Parts: sequence; structure tokens; C-alpha cells
Amino acid sequence: MAHNGTPNKEEWLKTINTCSLTDLEGVPVFAALQENVLFLKRLFSDCSDFVIREFKMKNGVPAVAVFVDGLIDTRAVNQALEALMILESGDDDVEVIEEALLPVSQISKAKDYKEFLQAVLSGDTGIMVDGNTQALTLGIRGPEKRSVDEPEGEAVVRGPREGFIENIRTNTSLLRRKLKTPRLKMKSLVIGRETNTNLVLAYLEGIADRELVEEVTRRISVIESDGILESGYIEELIQDNIYSPFPQVQYTERPDTVAGALLEGRVAILVDGTPMALIVPTTFWIMLQANEDYYERFQMATLIRWLRYLFLLISLLTPAAYVAITTFHQQMLPTTLLLSIAAARESIPFPAIVEALIMEISFEALREAGVRLPKTVGQAVSILGALVVGQAAVEAGIVSAPMVIVVSITGIASFTVPHFNASIALRMLRFPLMIAASILGIYGILVGILLIMGHLANLRSLGVPYLSPIAPMSVGDLKDVLIRAPWSYMNKRPSFLGVQDARRLRADHTSQQQRDGGSSGTVRQGGSGTGDGGRTQGEG
Repeated sequence: MAHNGTPNKEEWLKTINTCSLTDLEGVPVFAALQENVLFLKRLFSDCSDFVIREFKMKNGVPAVAVFVDGLIDTRAVNQALEALMILESGDDDVEVIEEALLPVSQISKAKDYKEFLQAVLSGDTGIMVDGNTQALTLGIRGPEKRSVDEPEGEAVVRGPREGFIENIRTNTSLLRRKLKTPRLKMKSLVIGRETNTNLVLAYLEGIADRELVEEVTRRISVIESDGILESGYIEELIQDNIYSPFPQVQYTERPDTVAGALLEGRVAILVDGTPMALIVPTTFWIMLQANEDYYERFQMATLIRWLRYLFLLISLLTPAAYVAITTFHQQMLPTTLLLSIAAARESIPFPAIVEALIMEISFEALREAGVRLPKTVGQAVSILGALVVGQAAVEAGIVSAPMVIVVSITGIASFTVPHFNASIALRMLRFPLMIAASILGIYGILVGILLIMGHLANLRSLGVPYLSPIAPMSVGDLKDVLIRAPWSYMNKRPSFLGVQDARRLRADHTSQQQRDGGSSGTVRQGGSGTGDGGRTQGEG
């Protein structure tokens, strides 16, 4: 729908019943105020929360305030209307009102109805004055409904305790506090025909690859959907391979994680209405890293990473290995252990694969129940359910005790993966590997691993190889994969991201401190040594 200034304006207004904001692009604000009021009343009929407040300024010029009840700051709106009602004659032009006469910090003009209603439905207050073909939007939105708090899904021992909330402007302010630089760009986008969801594309100009920013913008711009209610919609619509179980987009609730990603040259997507920010591109190794790795000393961070890699293999392969060994390769077990497992499975009526599937599905059901139930009972149900069900199943002879141990270790191992969507991929792949092990034994597991590795090698995230920097190999970037090297050695950003500015730390930082003999350049002796003496020793 578009209004082209035809003489049948009255007939056009009468035919308006309902339309989306996309249809209103190019429809201008009418000069006659009553035409605007008629149009808005027809468009928002049966909308009790949409308020159209007509009033007159001091000079008698009619005007109207448009806002959504519950989204605005009532006191600020009253002050703005009071200021408009005392305007002197000749001050009824929107240009004059915008420049000096309203006690509001954020005022902007809307060129058409799409822009005007988009701001109003987002929480701004719209002002229309008779005789003007432009409308004003006042940024006086209501207070936050939820305060900034520590994210529950990404708790840390050391690090910031703040997390994103559902308001996009609060989230951008949290990010701006981390990166106080004009190079931090936040490009605003709106998608969704009915939801008109506000997005912010954040990146560091001069660091992020221009082609990457353009590609992310293009993939978001081509989305034609009636609604975007959460960042998961966008994640699925912009990823390279929708059929892959591995996540190609990272999400987080932590502003420090987003800031660290931007400093590496990646791009973040903030979505209004959700505390989850998206980060692209991502790699397999990034999904196994936590933000706390960069706050602790590098020795501890490296040790924890090795632990994650070990438990990743345990989570993925342990049930399949148990099925393969107990079914086909009993000779791989020591005699004492083999006899113990055989005695435990003597009264079990099911083969190992059925036993494993029963326990794994039961464990997944208990985990899902623990997540969906209220917090006060969710943890109790998941813990007691696992203990009671497992013990009862063993005593009833449905499953063996070794299988309960295997499933328990597998479940614990899956929790060591820092990112939830990455652990989901491992949990899903566990089942086809068990089935392959029940058919071909160890050879089935090897075939499954080869297929997974081949899939990972062909996978891309916004064009970046998913196994970077291992495949293709980038020796300089290996300092932050299997190990977490000291910060003084990670003086360059990841090269596989194609960043514009590769250096992030002075190359001779450590050697300069060693030459200076310490942070102050002096070494004191016994508390009575002079600065010159300490300096001489440091130089020696």
C-alpha cells in the first residue's frame, strides 16, 4: 500500500482497515490533523492500549499525542505535553519544536507513517501538529522491567557479574561501557512484518573485515518473515548449513564475551526482546572456550581446556565404546573387569545397545524435566530421579550397574562443554554412534568419527572454515586453541577472520619488562638500597 497524493484521499482513508508497517512505507503524514486522527483510529481500531490524545497549543493550533500505554514514561509525557500547551503564536512548526521547545533529550522527525509508527510501537511518543507534513517522535520510554543481573547460564568465578536483558538499548549501553571508542559501530536494522523487531549489528570499524560486515548485513536484510521473537530465529536463518547439528553461530548473555569477540574482529547481533546476543563467525574450538579462560592465569586456563577436550571425547564416545566392547570386543578388557561386567549383565534381558538406549533416553528425559520444572523442585527431581530410577532399574534387572556408571559419567562430561548448543550436538551424535557400534563394533565408531570429521572439515560459519585454525592450518593462531598462551604472546588477532588491523598488543611487551628489571624498572635491596643501586643490579 502506498499513498501517491491522488485526489481520492478521503476514499482511500475510508477503505483503510488494517495493514502492516511494511505497507505504510512511503505513506506521508497528512497536513490536516483530522485526517491523521481518522487514519490512526481506523488502523488501530479495537486496540485499547493505543492512545490518541488530542489537545490544543496556546495559540489554538490543534495537535495530537500518540503513544502505547505501558511503554512510555507517563511523567515525562505529561511534561512534554505541558511544554507544547504553552507555546506562543508562531511556534507551531515542528522544526522549531524539535530544536528548542521540548524538554526531551531525544527528538527525531518521521518522514512517513512507517517510520513514525515504528518508533511509537517501540515505546516512543509521537507528536503531530496541524499544518505539518512531518511528525515528531520523543524518546521518553518507560523504565526497565528487569534489572541487569548475573546471567544464570554463564556464571563465572572470576569476571563481570552483569548480563544482557530484554531491552536492546540497555544492552548496547552495557557493550558501550566495555568499548569506549568511536570505532564501535552499531548499525540499526528492523525485520519482521508484524513484530518489526529492532536489531543492532555491532562491530569495530577498522578491525572487523568489511566483507564480513556486509555479508552479515545482507543475510539479515533478505529475511522476510512475519515475526522475529528471539535471536534463535535469526541464528537459523543466517547460518551456512541448516542441517548440521553443530552450531555455526555463538550466543551469549555476557557483554564481556561480546566485547572480546568484537576485539577479535567478529560481529555481534543484538536483538530487542531477548538477552541473547549472537556472535559470528564462530569455530569448533571457540565453542569449547569460556570467557573465564582469559581472566585466569594461562597455566590454569590451559589445564582446564585439556580437561574439556578429554571430557568431550568421553561424552561422545563412552556409551558407544561400551556397547562395542561388550558386544564384539570382549578381549579388549582385562579378565577381572570382564568377569565383573559379565556377572552384572548375567540377568539383563536386553542386549547392550537396548540397555544403553534405555538409560540414555531416561537420562535426557530427566535432564529436560529438571530444566522445565520450577527451580525449587527442578534440581530435586533431576537428582532424585536419576538416583531412584537408576537404582530401581538395576535392582529390577532391567539395566546393569556398569551401564548406569557409563551413562552417569557421560552426562557429567557433557556438562563440561561451556556452550549449551555445542553440548546438544554431542548429545545428539551420541545415539548414531551407539547404533553404529552395535552393528560394526569399534569399526562402526571409527566410521562415525570419520564422517563427523569430514562434515566438520566441510562446514563453514559465514564463510570461515569451522575447524580453523587447525584446518586449514594457521600456525600463528594455535596459541589459543589447544592451549591458552600468555597474553604477551597472543599479540595478534586471529588471521582466519581476515581482520584489517592484526596487532592488538605491542610485540616487545615482555622483553621490554625483562630489560627494565620489573614493572617499575628498579630492583630494591633490603629496603635501604637506593634507586641507583637497584637500577644497577637490574641492569646487571
